[in-house]
Amino acid sequence: MTEYQPPGDPGAGPGSGARRAPDPEHNPYDAVVLAGGAARRLSGADKPGVRVGGRALIDRVLAACAGARTTVVVAGPRPTARPVVWAREEPAGGGPLAALDAGLRHTGADLAVLLSADLPFLGPATVERLVTALDASTADGVVLTDAEGHDQPLVAAYRTPALRRALAALTDRHGGLTGLPLRRLTAALDLTRLFDPVASFDCDTWDDIAAARARIREHGHVLDEWISAVKDELGIDLDVDTTLLLDLARDAAHGVARPAAPLTTFLVGYAAARAGGGGEAVADAARRAAALADRWAAEDAGENPPTPSPGATPAAAPDDDAPGTRPDAG
Repeated sequence: MTEYQPPGDPGAGPGSGARRAPDPEHNPYDAVVLAGGAARRLSGADKPGVRVGGRALIDRVLAACAGARTTVVVAGPRPTARPVVWAREEPAGGGPLAALDAGLRHTGADLAVLLSADLPFLGPATVERLVTALDASTADGVVLTDAEGHDQPLVAAYRTPALRRALAALTDRHGGLTGLPLRRLTAALDLTRLFDPVASFDCDTWDDIAAARARIREHGHVLDEWISAVKDELGIDLDVDTTLLLDLARDAAHGVARPAAPLTTFLVGYAAARAGGGGEAVADAARRAAALADRWAAEDAGENPPTPSPGATPAAAPDDDAPGTRPDAG
């Protein structure tokens, strides 16, 4: 287990830092997710399928590496929120090196992100940091380190030629990869490190699961977590300015009526979809609706002259000769 840390650390997950995934055109990479462990400390539970924040752990990890050209999951096939390539080590349960070797056989990029399927706080920003750091270095890999300074080789980016050479050497030396620990591989690689005590947090026990579930419900995280969960559930890949939408909902609720808030944000989404979708379409529709809410509130506060109702008799214009209306009136 990686020790849990309080919020506020770098790379803390879906709600922290940059939300975009690495650009596969400039930093092309593949992802290999190992999801076939026995989960003994979870009493044999299906760990990748355990839900944190309403989403299976494996789906949270797959969302973090959505920028990969190819994502390979080494495990028995299961329903996932996004399509992946499935692979299986021989024999099944042969350990992390055998699983990695099976996954790499389906990859073609020079860089590979290697992840376990039990990382509740891993987000696209952390994957981007790993890939960018590796691309800018001459090292064989970049790994995250946890709160205690320990390497987390299953939250890392590697050069695939280096991985293949090291795996081949271990196969020749031991006659196979089954049962070999991951440290046999990493000891043969030149690694650099990034400190990230939150993104490296993994769920080995039920206490870890409970800590993860508690953290995402904290005030500073719950909204981003909820938005991410809804987007995954609805199959929406769209980054929007949530602050703008929240300001709009607040203005509609305070300046018009409380039920106006959810209805207005729904209509903004509908209008953005009709305009072709995209974050800018949402922002434009939200800005226009916010301006309308401001005008509505201003009228209600009496900041503008009231508009005559249909059929009303306009007020008579003042008589310039009436007492007190002439500029020179005393």
